[in-house]
Amino acid sequence: MADHDNPQEIAEKFIAKVKASPYIMLGLENGQHSEPMYVRLDDDQPNTLFVFAGKDNRAAGGGKGMVQFVGKGHDFFACLAGTVSQDNDRAQIDKLWDNSVEAWFPGGKEDPNLALLRFDVESAELWETDVAISGKLKMLFGGTIDASESSSHAKVGSIA
Repeated sequence: MADHDNPQEIAEKFIAKVKASPYIMLGLENGQHSEPMYVRLDDDQPNTLFVFAGKDNRAAGGGKGMVQFVGKGHDFFACLAGTVSQDNDRAQIDKLWDNSVEAWFPGGKEDPNLALLRFDVESAELWETDVAISGKLKMLFGGTIDASESSSHAKVGSIA
């Protein structure tokens, strides 16, 4: 990790980026492909990502999983490892429900196919593509970028 990398700052930026563009790729470690999901965050439950899915969704069975995230401007990347499980607590569903979720479930919160999945983060690797101006010039005109000019990177056990 370069000297300018602060894991907590990078983790905070990750949360802000997810709030700005709430889409992830979620997959289980069972050999099936990941798929795009609309993610919801609960500030009262750090290190947890929530997604509403159908009970027939390939991730609904739970297990070890991976999440990939790319920021809206391709300026932030994340890969998270953790565990997927169902959390069908009605109070949690009410708290996270919004119009974007409702659009996918014609029966609303009572839809028989509705499942709230939680992804509990165990570790994460985060990259912010914040190359210094001197590094950008080297990328354009040639030269070697040193660590102080490169993007931020952090390996963390927590995104909170």
